[in-house]
Amino acid sequence: MTTPRPETLAKLTPVLTKRWLSPDAWQIGTYEQLDGYAALRKALKAHPDDLIQLIKDSGLRGRGGAGFPTGLKWGFIPQGDGKPHYLVVNADEGEPGTCKDLPLMTHDPHALVEGVIIASYAIRAARAYIYIRGEAVHAARRLRNAVQEAYDKGYLGRNILRSGYDLELVVHSGAGAYICGEETALLDSLEGFRGQPRLRPPFPATHGLYASPTVVNNVGTIASVPPIVLGGADWWKSMGTEKSSGPMIYSLSGRVANPGQYECSMGVTLRELLELAGGMQPGHNLRFWTPGGSSTPLLAAEHLDVPLDFEGVAAAGSILGTTATQIFSDQDCPVYATYRWLEFYHHESCGKCTPCREGNYWMVRVYRRILAGQGTHEDLDTLLDTCDNILGRSFCGLGDGATSSVTSSLQYFKQDYLDYIEGRTAPKLSQKTLVGAH
Repeated sequence: MTTPRPETLAKLTPVLTKRWLSPDAWQIGTYEQLDGYAALRKALKAHPDDLIQLIKDSGLRGRGGAGFPTGLKWGFIPQGDGKPHYLVVNADEGEPGTCKDLPLMTHDPHALVEGVIIASYAIRAARAYIYIRGEAVHAARRLRNAVQEAYDKGYLGRNILRSGYDLELVVHSGAGAYICGEETALLDSLEGFRGQPRLRPPFPATHGLYASPTVVNNVGTIASVPPIVLGGADWWKSMGTEKSSGPMIYSLSGRVANPGQYECSMGVTLRELLELAGGMQPGHNLRFWTPGGSSTPLLAAEHLDVPLDFEGVAAAGSILGTTATQIFSDQDCPVYATYRWLEFYHHESCGKCTPCREGNYWMVRVYRRILAGQGTHEDLDTLLDTCDNILGRSFCGLGDGATSSVTSSLQYFKQDYLDYIEGRTAPKLSQKTLVGAH
């Protein structure tokens, strides 16, 4: 294993992760010793509109996948409308390969709590919610403990730090449905209904939670707010690229020597991330990878030097997404990997719209035929045709994301499909999987 070069090590920019290895980092005493709640004191002395402008000036973009400008989203909230305003944090991290929010909430929950208070103050919200995935029991316990500590210290509740500002914060555990990661489905679930995406317009900015103005942001987005308030917009923009500012937590998993979370300036390349992670596992060579989780189009070894920011990844034909960088080697099968992802999307489809509900159902069965050695050349046309009927025609992004690995794997690895169909690769699934698949 080689030591990373100094110029590669310089790409590491611990901002959100800087407290993770501190003893008892999740407790308020440790957090306060390491800049904790200093940003809140500074923010409460500023006008809410100035805070919104600060976030706009910083160029902070959503860390949940879409990359929408955060300050712009906050600015959409109408003021003086007489309605209650809400902040909702999307902590329903459930996409295969995505794992940056859970360690953040587990190791440094007060970073999120402080960000929630500042963001709520900026948009004039008196009530905020953190919607966390139901299976994330440990992270939810840490969060609830942090919220209680914040109440006890006067950072939450009435007249916060004698500023006259009141805020109630609720940690709500969902039931484990991936669809609730979609913001409008999350809002329906939070209101007590079945989690299904809403028709838009109207948008959450004017008709969100309880039909009131609502901002929905990802965990990493809100946790980035306190450092920006303390350091300023120019400091934040000194990291990253011109249009993708700040650091990002890249989650490396799969065939790497040291999988884990690597917080680097945006624009780092996979080659540099692999260097930081000790390279590929012995005996493995990079073949394909996801830049942002299973819902983003696959990239190949030829994309090692693509800048991992919003524009760079888009130019390569994929999406930065949640920066869940899953690494696959020459010993892994892109056809089988795509099949496993499709099984997930088929299972997690809420069933509200026909393209996603039926399209994923049938594509799973086509993959089972191919992987059982019963596929035909026409199956490849069927897959592409089905993807065409799902992409852009589904009610929400779940359907679109499900097609990503199918179309991209066919683009880069069509020969692997043909090897199954034409008998050069031994079947990976047994004939039993074909029951009901036709």
